Amino acid sequence: MSRLFQLQENCLRLMGHNIESSGDGFKHLSLKHIASLLFVISAVYPLLYYVIYNRDDMELITAGLSVVFTNLLTVIKISTFLVYKQNFWQMLHSFRQLYLKSHQKVAEEDGDDTAYLVQANKLATNLGRAYCISCGFTGLYFMLGPIVKIISSSWRGVVYARELPMPMKFPFNDVNTPGYEVGFIYTMFVTIVVVLYASAVDGLFISFAINLRAHFQTLQQEIRELTFDQAGHQQQLVKAVDYHVHILSLSKRLRVIYTPIVFGQFFITSLQVGVIIYQIVTHMNSIMALLVYLSFLFSIMLQLFMYCYGGEIIKSLQVGIAVQTCNWHLAAPKQRRSLVFIMHRSQRQMLIKAGFYEASLANFLSICRAAMSFITLIQSIE
Repeated sequence: MSRLFQLQENCLRLMGHNIESSGDGFKHLSLKHIASLLFVISAVYPLLYYVIYNRDDMELITAGLSVVFTNLLTVIKISTFLVYKQNFWQMLHSFRQLYLKSHQKVAEEDGDDTAYLVQANKLATNLGRAYCISCGFTGLYFMLGPIVKIISSSWRGVVYARELPMPMKFPFNDVNTPGYEVGFIYTMFVTIVVVLYASAVDGLFISFAINLRAHFQTLQQEIRELTFDQAGHQQQLVKAVDYHVHILSLSKRLRVIYTPIVFGQFFITSLQVGVIIYQIVTHMNSIMALLVYLSFLFSIMLQLFMYCYGGEIIKSLQVGIAVQTCNWHLAAPKQRRSLVFIMHRSQRQMLIKAGFYEASLANFLSICRAAMSFITLIQSIE
């Protein structure tokens, strides 16, 4: 099997989804996802308790809220995966079948229509791998930060107030032993679950989007290569129509299962940008704190970029243009009706939308501009 599906399969396995399982396996795996969801939800209490406990300190409040928003976004992603977990597998299965059909066609005919799919495989694998590594390093950075500070303070003989990896406050003594260790281990496992699901769900989206673009490009190439002057081209045209309908249905399914996640990603990221920008502006004199918040900002903006980039590459593909540039004037009346059907189905852009949010690079840039404006506003107030 081609590496085209390596990223998707790894993402599903990352969330504990056994690809070979079926039937009772889905029920068994649902318990794992439900347990993960409840575990992440349980972190809301210590996170909010931290915010309430430090309600008189705006810096600590914003630090806590930034993590609260990340946790809520993960809850949305896990919940969406629970609702549509079989749809995720069906999407992967559909892409596998399309890939096998493309290779079968290459084996039976001259030419190679899989070039776009091979390029999509490389791009999806490299981009998804880089994204997962980025998420992993961000989580690792937060977990190792307190440990490094403890070791550094011990070497220098300086008293260091223990801190948890994330801004949490427990209803027990989480500063001294053994409460600190318990809180640290709990926070560490929450961070691992959050990083795994965030990187897996986001990685699946970008791989699906890139592969959809590859199939749209393959369809455009097939349409442009039609000559309409040989026997059997009517059957090829019918196959092109069926191919177009199939990938359109995959695009709609992708939009449906990711609608809650796209809405949560845009809405929560907008809130996160505000509180993290405040942290950055108020910690300009601390290099270490500045690095922490800048890396956190880069991580959440990278998450949003993955969805905006995926939505942009799907939206920008117009199959109707390929119909206009092919030798349609040589087609028979029946063939022209099939071409008109393709053009009619391609008139509407395939948008990844959720409410008034649309996953596009233009909206990503608008949030970046809003962040810069917010920096200027806070600096003027300070």
